[in-house]
Amino acid sequence: MRFALIAFCAVSNLVLADALVKELAAGLLKGRAAITVLPGFFNLAYVENRGCAWGMLQGHVWPLAAFGFAAFGFLIWKRRSVFGEKIPDRIAEILLYAGIAGNLIDRVCRGYVIDMFDFYWKTSHFPCFNLADAYISVAAGIMILCSFGKRTC
Repeated sequence: MRFALIAFCAVSNLVLADALVKELAAGLLKGRAAITVLPGFFNLAYVENRGCAWGMLQGHVWPLAAFGFAAFGFLIWKRRSVFGEKIPDRIAEILLYAGIAGNLIDRVCRGYVIDMFDFYWKTSHFPCFNLADAYISVAAGIMILCSFGKRTC
């Protein structure tokens, strides 16, 4: 029960941070050209992503939202078999819930997800992403590392 309370508070704060950054991006970047932060490497930009990763499934907001709800429900239902009890497992669990919730809130309330972090090298751009996407990516990385055995987690 103690972890549930800690997880709820952590997820709530991470979702709030994601929402605040998205609101800042909408307020400061919408309608403007990208702002160069590190020339040749990183910009802040405003992107309304009506699809999912790498812009796939554009315009399929409700199926993507339904998938988000299903994924969230499945992870809660199968929590004990998906996540372990060690600290890295719990961090991954919290980050995954926060990432799913952050993007799900955008899809349901806005009809799109706001992305703002634009990394690139010369003419090659990594897809623009947001904090919720970063949470999901870090959680996946932790889960992959932990899957290699006890030595890594």
